[in-house]
Amino acid sequence: MSRLGSATSPIEISKKKAVARLEEAQQRLLRLRLHLGGQIGEKRIGPALTCVFEGWDASGKGGAIKRLVAPLDPRHVRVSQFAAPTYDEKRHHFLWRFWPKLPGLGGMSVFDRSWYGRVLVERVEGFATKEQVQRAYSEIVEFERTLVAEGMIMVKFWMHVSAEEQLRRFEDRAQDPLRTWKLTDEDWRNREKRPEYEAAVAEMLERCDPTWAPWHVIPGDDKNYARFAVVEAVCDAIEAELTRRGFTF
Repeated sequence: MSRLGSATSPIEISKKKAVARLEEAQQRLLRLRLHLGGQIGEKRIGPALTCVFEGWDASGKGGAIKRLVAPLDPRHVRVSQFAAPTYDEKRHHFLWRFWPKLPGLGGMSVFDRSWYGRVLVERVEGFATKEQVQRAYSEIVEFERTLVAEGMIMVKFWMHVSAEEQLRRFEDRAQDPLRTWKLTDEDWRNREKRPEYEAAVAEMLERCDPTWAPWHVIPGDDKNYARFAVVEAVCDAIEAELTRRGFTF
């Protein structure tokens, strides 16, 4: 499990300083999104941007996504959430249902869960055969390679939280009448299978981490740290690609 590392923030930072750093990163992201969309600067359309979020239950995916899109015009970003595939979706290749949600040039999409469900929950719960799971690793890598070769910026996050912090958050949700809907029997069952999920995550990070679409493992026990770390990572990825393409921003 060395690839996952610790769920504890690598730096000590106060909530006040973390919030200030988040706000700075959000303004930076807003400017970069306007460049990508051709609204400011050279006013030429930039590459598409896709942010993929995976992670433990109660790891802070929703909170990170909320902060990521908060400064942006909602007409210029689409957040898509994926649960179990429907009957009709199961009639197609597992990647089929994700294509319509991908952004075009200059656009931005955020995926709350993604095609990695095939090698995570479908693997652990037995919803896919061993052959399908093993084949999926190379299929996913090639899928992402195709998108990046076409010009997409892809930023992938695994939101990592310790078992102890996850339990604390579960118990908090159970006691909050406005958040109990976020906690399900399935969440508790998944927690009991954490060792199996840890093995699946480790293999996913090992086999689906190409240079063109690397994973960012975000230590999530400190939500304030995780939120600005996510936004800064997206900004860094955009700036690197715009620089590579010769954009001025």
